[in-house]
Amino acid sequence: MTREEDIKKAVEVLRKGGVIIYPTDTVWGIGCDATNAEAVKRVYDIKQRDDSKAMICLVDSDARLQRYVRNVPDVAWQLIDSLKDGDVKPTTIILDGAINLAENLIADDGSIALRITQEAFSKELCYRFQKALVSTSANISGEPAAQNYGDIDPRILEQVDYVCWSRRQEHKPHTPSSIIRLRENGEVTIIRS
Repeated sequence: MTREEDIKKAVEVLRKGGVIIYPTDTVWGIGCDATNAEAVKRVYDIKQRDDSKAMICLVDSDARLQRYVRNVPDVAWQLIDSLKDGDVKPTTIILDGAINLAENLIADDGSIALRITQEAFSKELCYRFQKALVSTSANISGEPAAQNYGDIDPRILEQVDYVCWSRRQEHKPHTPSSIIRLRENGEVTIIRS
């Protein structure tokens, strides 16, 4: 299967409210339409995760990120610009004032964790889907994140609607993203380095 066919099939499943497993700029992820509450609930169920624990969303661009946050502080743009050189570990930013997303994806304090992916497959997938994509590690909650396709628990693979073919042969170390919390007042907190 070509990368093009893989992305096309994944987008088709996402548009129907399905759940996919796909390679990201960090570890392998479970994904769904971040605006579809039923799909988001399925992801929580598959992971056996408490829905009070927020999940990350991937987007392909600055413009797409702005659709999901009421007000992006200047410090966030400075950080995003500094991450684009590619030498920096992928970084997720938690921002206040989440909008246009499934309610069960938004944290109790109204924040959302977003990352602009620079990795070719996930960036193209987000671009083609034209919406934010849930990106939570493809593992049962509390178990190690799936660095490569071969690390994914068969129980997870059985419960999703589509598993992407791209990058399945890869065997190299991957780690979850750094996570930084940015408040509207400019306060910065490192959650995971």
